Amino acid sequence: MKKAATTRMHILQKAFELIYEKGYQTTSIDDILATTKVTKGAFYYHFKNKEQMGVSIINELLKPTLTTSFISPLESNENPLDIIYNLMDHLLLKNDFLRVAYGCPVANFTQEMTPWNIDFSLALQEVTQLWITSMTDLLEKGKKEGVIKDSIDAKALTTFVLSGYWGIRNFGKLENSKEVYVIYLEELKRYFETLK
Repeated sequence: MKKAATTRMHILQKAFELIYEKGYQTTSIDDILATTKVTKGAFYYHFKNKEQMGVSIINELLKPTLTTSFISPLESNENPLDIIYNLMDHLLLKNDFLRVAYGCPVANFTQEMTPWNIDFSLALQEVTQLWITSMTDLLEKGKKEGVIKDSIDAKALTTFVLSGYWGIRNFGKLENSKEVYVIYLEELKRYFETLK
């Protein structure tokens, strides 16, 4: 990787860590400069402003990470409900990237930025739509294979599971505890049993 590309990625990674911990709006460019140890000129060489950097974090850091951690596991050939449950269990209890005290980075960006920034909205919509489509397709496959009741609306079930995931992440963040995750997972498992 060339020096400019390395510097750019360094800025994105360090800025993401700050934003994940403190929030986007409370993280200033000066905070980012102090953490990355790059000059203001170097920052503005790579990004015309903080908003462009934020969208780049979504597209260049979060999207690949979410594809690997949130979407790729859905490509297994096991029972779709087991795959989804195991994914939720892993994301909530075992994933080292996602920290309970800071919640879900995509949800955080969504809450902070989509009300007033269309570029953030579009980038976040693209990321979440990939997850929605992948999970819905997996559930449709399960219906065709007869392992999920045919009467289940795959898109509605996906919406239910993902909204539960985002919501429980916020509860975990509020309490700074994974205990609420366990309650969510127990209820999710119980509900999934009724869908077989």
